[in-house]
Amino acid sequence: MSLRSFHHADFPAERLRAEREETISVCVPARDEAAAIARVVAPLVALCEAGVVDQIVVVDHDSLDGTGAIAARLGAEVHRAAGLLPELGPVLGKGDAMWRSLSVLTGELVCFVDGDSEDFGGHFACGLLGPLVCEPDVQFVKGFYRRPFKGGGDDVQPSGGGRVSELTARPLLNAFYPELAAVSQPLAGEIAARRELLARIAFCTGYGVDVGLLVDVYAELGLDGLAQVDLDVRQNNHRPLADLAPMAAAVLGAVTSRLRRDGRLVDGATGETPLERPPMAAVRAVRASG
Repeated sequence: MSLRSFHHADFPAERLRAEREETISVCVPARDEAAAIARVVAPLVALCEAGVVDQIVVVDHDSLDGTGAIAARLGAEVHRAAGLLPELGPVLGKGDAMWRSLSVLTGELVCFVDGDSEDFGGHFACGLLGPLVCEPDVQFVKGFYRRPFKGGGDDVQPSGGGRVSELTARPLLNAFYPELAAVSQPLAGEIAARRELLARIAFCTGYGVDVGLLVDVYAELGLDGLAQVDLDVRQNNHRPLADLAPMAAAVLGAVTSRLRRDGRLVDGATGETPLERPPMAAVRAVRASG
């Protein structure tokens, strides 16, 4: 079976409101995103007020610029990442913040969107959630989009963003998971999934979380349970080239750790094993038994 692909226009807010039968949470992991967070949170709160979704959560990872306060004023439920499961110690990155958010997200369907998108609209959440609500058997959805590249000053190229995706994630997937070659944005932070699925999956704590989830969900469901949705354009500020090496290393570590786990890579091969949080369901089971 080929990967199912949709366009966000297939899933307008009115359709989701009419057809949904499950509760929905949308989560925005954010750190020092005061310049962009209002553009992300305001459309999500509007969807909540319109009865399309039930919960909007911002997980604020030690922002120093008032990101959390801005989101709270707009009507989001704001949690400090360090205040979620604090007994586990310091928050170890974006993936850890996402994993901890499962302790406060109440929806049966969960959508994650990044907090730094300049072209954000309600169609991001509706598009991602649409296949879960309207299409049979879909359990995990990735967003994809065109990524313009911001150079210096006013120079904006129509494409060229997503350098780590194209230079690291895509070659790795093509080599070791060719069935996932059709995934247009393997590192997209815009995902939606059934909550019980996310609770069964381990989360890489850092930047490797998105590709790690993709590989693990594919291992569990195959392509049958996956879909991707075209969200048109996503624009964000781009990091200097020197900052991309740690991000690429995290992606490499996430993929090679899974190859090693599955016996496809010998010990001592390249790729540092990333720190991971175990499936949330396992944590809850241990707590319940103790």
